[in-house]
Amino acid sequence: MVTYSTLIKQFASMGEKTGWTYIEVTEKLAQQLNPGVKSSFRVKGKLDDLAIKQVALIPVGDGNYIIPLNANMRKLLGKRRGNTLSVVITVDKSAFKFNPDFLACLTDEPNAFAHFNSLTGSHQKYFSKWIDGAKNIETKTKRILMAINALSLKQGYPEMIRANKKGKDE
Repeated sequence: MVTYSTLIKQFASMGEKTGWTYIEVTEKLAQQLNPGVKSSFRVKGKLDDLAIKQVALIPVGDGNYIIPLNANMRKLLGKRRGNTLSVVITVDKSAFKFNPDFLACLTDEPNAFAHFNSLTGSHQKYFSKWIDGAKNIETKTKRILMAINALSLKQGYPEMIRANKKGKDE
């Protein structure tokens, strides 16, 4: 387990990570957590008082890692870029659990299910995490339907989000 304080940062220009809000985890801290590992791995713990689990530590190429802070995490923390955050993390070896309602609906749609199974594990998890992030049953239902439809059209998570955003912008 590692404990430290850090500043919340945001990438101005970093390829696909441009605009991401994140905290840094130095190479030294990452090696204390998971010695010898240079690839992404999952952590659990607390960011201030916010409990986290199955959160990715992502390598950024210089030996250091980041923990991305999505909009929901920032809202729950009540913090943004430039604020200080207390971090207590450890390696999370628990298995990821897909949203059971999503999986049940997915198995009823063979084409969507086949495309879902062709995706990498991390891309499959995007769908489930997005559905789990819904605050009420109506939003959860809408997200499941949207995901099944996108998968039926052989879209991945990013394509689904872009297609939905285009529809709202037009």
